[in-house]
Amino acid sequence: MDKSICPRFEKAMTILSQRWTGLIIYQLLSGPQRFCTIESSVGVSGRVLSERLKDLENEGIVRREVHPETPVRIEYSLTEKGKSLEPLMKEIEKWSQGWLEV
Repeated sequence: MDKSICPRFEKAMTILSQRWTGLIIYQLLSGPQRFCTIESSVGVSGRVLSERLKDLENEGIVRREVHPETPVRIEYSLTEKGKSLEPLMKEIEKWSQGWLEV
């Protein structure tokens, strides 16, 4: 029997284990948000948030939508791929409430 880790599982863990990524996804579960809202809610620096959002967009997890208004409004939201992470995030939330102390 092959004991190696599934490459897809390994890739998923690599994506989700990047610092701040889980919190950004969790924050976006409540719906589309602007950059500054995510930044203040999560407590991440703008530079790191920008990098993570680009990574998540490249993975097809986050969608960046530019609204042609004055001033331009940019919102980030989860794609279907991103929304499919909700059960996982809710289970982690449930586990953390039962097993971790702050």
